[in-house]
Amino acid sequence: MNPTSPIEGGALSLLALNRLVRSLIEQALDGEYWLEAELSEARLASNGHFYLEFIQKDESGRNLVAKARGVAWARTYNMIAPLFERATGERLRAGMKVRVLVSVEFHELYGYSLTILDIDPAYTLGDMAQRRREILMQLEADGILEDNRQLPLPTLLQRIAIVSSVSAAGYGDFCDQLLHNDYGLHFSLQLFPAVMQGTNVEESVLAALAAISDEADHYDCVVIIRGGGATSDLSDFDTYNLAAAVSQMPLPVIVGIGHERDETVLDFVAHTRVKTPTAAAAFLIDYQAQQLVRLDELSRRIHQSTAFRLQRMRARLDQLTSSLPRTFILITERQRHRLDLLSQRQHSALGRQLERERHRHELLAQRLQALSPERQLGRGYSLTYANGQLLRSASSLPAGTRITTRLADGEITSTI
Repeated sequence: MNPTSPIEGGALSLLALNRLVRSLIEQALDGEYWLEAELSEARLASNGHFYLEFIQKDESGRNLVAKARGVAWARTYNMIAPLFERATGERLRAGMKVRVLVSVEFHELYGYSLTILDIDPAYTLGDMAQRRREILMQLEADGILEDNRQLPLPTLLQRIAIVSSVSAAGYGDFCDQLLHNDYGLHFSLQLFPAVMQGTNVEESVLAALAAISDEADHYDCVVIIRGGGATSDLSDFDTYNLAAAVSQMPLPVIVGIGHERDETVLDFVAHTRVKTPTAAAAFLIDYQAQQLVRLDELSRRIHQSTAFRLQRMRARLDQLTSSLPRTFILITERQRHRLDLLSQRQHSALGRQLERERHRHELLAQRLQALSPERQLGRGYSLTYANGQLLRSASSLPAGTRITTRLADGEITSTI
């Protein structure tokens, strides 16, 4: 092909060169191609056209190895965007991996670009799911995946720490539903404000969770709620740091940050997952109502048990009262019989003691009788007296002393 618009020296003008490039590209790349890449930019212009920038990184994920501009013209974008959002729950945004059908274009003024003709939501869904799987696998490897789910729910869930945007409609609905419940249950609510959409979600929610952890003794559970807003913003909650913080909270965490069909990684690590703020309020009310039923049942059982035991005690008391006279008679008879036995035993013992003493006295009398002076004199002994005193020594008497000697059959008077 001959170059167009030659100038001096046979060189091509920039326009001629770009036209040549365009012609070559149109001839060589005149088809449509499925492209898999990451979006580094995604912007909807006021004219309805959607401008993107595709990039590819090396295996380390740090260095760019390819880049290309892309555009989805307003007519095409208005057809593919709603389908993509319904399928994925998210809008096309930077950081998302996509699979798009493109045609290769080259414009003499704007250069090389890719025109988007169609998009495959399944590919993006797979990438989002893969990212969540990677986060969950890392949590499991760190040993914290199940930490919050294993915490027991307190018997009462009355003191609620709330992480939400103060201006969110879902927050207002949540509070209204709790404070005006049909059971008249009391709840104490404390808001820890956080940004629930946009680039500051992670930082803001982490700060709120940290503040709650510092005062964990003041609350029974944590509720993270987000009502309304674009479903595409839910991907801001799919981060390892947020998932790890929720999993390691010292209080049970209840998460309700999406709509019925939405799902984030926090749903897999929180103690309880619900779909909406109103569902979170309904869960708390139902839980408290169940506890009331349980308390009523326990109270009923206690009353029944107490009444039964009182009835048994009254019956026992009546039985004891009716049997008391008979029992008294039996006790009296047993005591009388016992006294009779004791009296008999004492009488017998006294008789035996008296017999022993009588026998002892007889023996003593016999011994005394055997030792009497008369018996001794009868055996040939004599007793000598001087001045009426029994003499025991002859050397103590002077000469001329009169003495009397007593014998068995009479007395003899003598002079020394």
